[in-house]
Amino acid sequence: MIFLLAVVGILGVSASGPIMAATMAPALTIALWRNVFGALVLGTPVLLKSPRFLASLTRVEIKYTAIAATALALHFACFVTSVKLTSVAAATALVCLQAAWIALFQWLRGSKPARPVLLGLGTALLGVVVITGFDMGVSREALVGDLLAVVGGVLAAIYTLAGSKARKTLSTGVYTSLCYGLCSLILLVMCLIFRQPLLNFPPEAWWGIVGVTVAAQLFGHTIFNYLLATISPLVVSMMILVEIPGAALLAGFFLGQQLPPGTYAGLALILAGLAVVVLRQGRSGLKK
Repeated sequence: MIFLLAVVGILGVSASGPIMAATMAPALTIALWRNVFGALVLGTPVLLKSPRFLASLTRVEIKYTAIAATALALHFACFVTSVKLTSVAAATALVCLQAAWIALFQWLRGSKPARPVLLGLGTALLGVVVITGFDMGVSREALVGDLLAVVGGVLAAIYTLAGSKARKTLSTGVYTSLCYGLCSLILLVMCLIFRQPLLNFPPEAWWGIVGVTVAAQLFGHTIFNYLLATISPLVVSMMILVEIPGAALLAGFFLGQQLPPGTYAGLALILAGLAVVVLRQGRSGLKK
């Protein structure tokens, strides 16, 4: 059963990039509705069970949830835009660097990483250089997409770190629904500022938005959160890394995206480097 759930979760997160790249709607709009639907599905049971849960929140819980929601909104804005400008494979690999950024942030806070972690970080960052170097020759749009994906990875790391602080005292249901709800409000403001259409796009786009919500927001991430209660975070982290080749294969099959040979080398370097970082974090206790 655990193996089956893991396969479904990996397929869910791997499908998010290809689905969003194929969805004919603005990036900010996709990000908005993905979070709105996620907040409604996950938040409704919480609201029915504890209608006044907001009144019990502490200042610390509100602070870290707000930081996490802001980082998540900006992460989605960057990542969804990146998959529309560069290849899905490159965008997914670059945004998955969040594990490396977390290690770097913790290093800056005084948690000195082991040499293998430094080697893994260097290998992953070399992969970034390789991918962006090849995409620079492809087009200016692809390079901008790569940079947005890198920023999206940094924001995902901030979201994870802030979320871990809030989750010390908040349940998964309360935290997730509150975070997705605040994230939706921030994305709505961004849509209004940049005058992005909220409803006026083809019906096929709605199927894409529903698809990415179900695949990634509900199945993918929810399954991984469930698996954390039965298997170690290290194993779950390694499973999520399979999203990199998974997204590349799905984008190649369904979208026909062909990558320069050098880009595959960059993907391999990022995957190998992140695997070392995740493994060593699990063994050394660097991840706090």
